[in-house]
Amino acid sequence: MLSIDSITGTNFAYHRVPLTRWLDDMAVLERRELELWGVSQHIDLFQLTVPSVRRLRQELDARELRLYCVTPEQIMYPVNVASDDPVIVEHTTRMFRNAAELCAELEGDLLFLTGGWGWEGEPIEAARERSAERIHEIAEYAEALGLRCVLEGLQRRESNLDVGLEQLGNLFDAADAPNLGIALDTVAMATSGEAIPDYFARFGDRVWHVHLVDGKPSGHLAWGDGELPLERYLTELREVGYDGLMTAEIFGADYSYDPTAAHTRNLSAIRDAFARVDAARAG
Repeated sequence: MLSIDSITGTNFAYHRVPLTRWLDDMAVLERRELELWGVSQHIDLFQLTVPSVRRLRQELDARELRLYCVTPEQIMYPVNVASDDPVIVEHTTRMFRNAAELCAELEGDLLFLTGGWGWEGEPIEAARERSAERIHEIAEYAEALGLRCVLEGLQRRESNLDVGLEQLGNLFDAADAPNLGIALDTVAMATSGEAIPDYFARFGDRVWHVHLVDGKPSGHLAWGDGELPLERYLTELREVGYDGLMTAEIFGADYSYDPTAAHTRNLSAIRDAFARVDAARAG
């Protein structure tokens, strides 16, 4: 059953401190399963090297931590699976293959994908076709390495291809990969006016990961800094039978100045919410 132990550790908000500082914090906060945000400050997925992979393994092993999911940066970097530019396509494909190889080498489970974006004003079908083709190819490459992939819906300011359940579902169906599931992001869900039961009605047991994050309704906020209903989300996730891992994807300048305090406070809010949900259930 979902509990505070279902929350992974992650380096979102840790991009201004060394990798070792992040890992030390995760050990102290008792987050044993990690979602690695693939920013180059911590691991360079564009020029992945054997020494960098070996060093990451050593640092994980020294703290008894385990890589669970690799989430390449794919919004801010020049990476776009839906691009019509051959240079960007080659850049994107190489980065995702490196990410898959890193995940497999460190015995992780998931490679995290988004659908990219098409030109504004371009027929969405053309961009969706490009995106689906590349997602299928990346998922196929990952499958050969023993990995699953998850596809996340985005906000409209991030994409015009996988915003809301209809677009996300169309892209997911078009990609047509047996090892491809869905990552439910609570902020993307809320900004599209949708709810947790909607996701499970559409995707069922193909929801394999959750980004559990607060917003107004947008943002990547620590719980308590936004307006989204955490207790309701936890209750609904239990009711639909979700028993996977969840990542608190908090991010922003205020958090990056002191990521230790931000993640400590965020975990405390989630722990307290679980306690209230458990008390209500017992009562």
